[in-house]
Amino acid sequence: MNVAIVGYSGPIDLPPVRDVADVCLDLGEALAKRGHTIVCGGRDGVMELVSQGARRASGTIIGVLPEGEEGNTYLTIRIKTPFDNVTRSLVLVQTSDVVISIGGEIGTAIEVLIAYARGKPIILFEGTGGWTDRFTQVLIEGKYLDNRKIVEVHRAKNSSQVLELLEKIGR
Repeated sequence: MNVAIVGYSGPIDLPPVRDVADVCLDLGEALAKRGHTIVCGGRDGVMELVSQGARRASGTIIGVLPEGEEGNTYLTIRIKTPFDNVTRSLVLVQTSDVVISIGGEIGTAIEVLIAYARGKPIILFEGTGGWTDRFTQVLIEGKYLDNRKIVEVHRAKNSSQVLELLEKIGR
């Protein structure tokens, strides 16, 4: 399964990225061990940490990069787009089967909303801050972003729960 990871960008040694580093490394490794392909924005922050974790388990990591970016050193495949960060998010989401959100600012919120509008299952990794936790507070019936109920939004508190949800979604 192609699993998109969206979340905070920025230096991995500074908050808020540093605060979710262990979660990202663990998740990347766990996904790779299960044979999932990581699809991400390919840059720093959550993207780099999940990529690093996946690389530890010899996973495949696809970076969908905005114009002019080379991406982090852990990427297996670099897709260099001619787009800005927001527009390249369309490619990232379309390439994925499911989207996992970890923390994040406005770019992450846009990616989650694109995924919802396109009917891609979403997993919010709770307790990671940013838009991920804000979305958990506004879910309709605890699982939808709007009244159209396009696709269920799932919540997970750890990597094990994410893997269980991916099994359920993949059936």
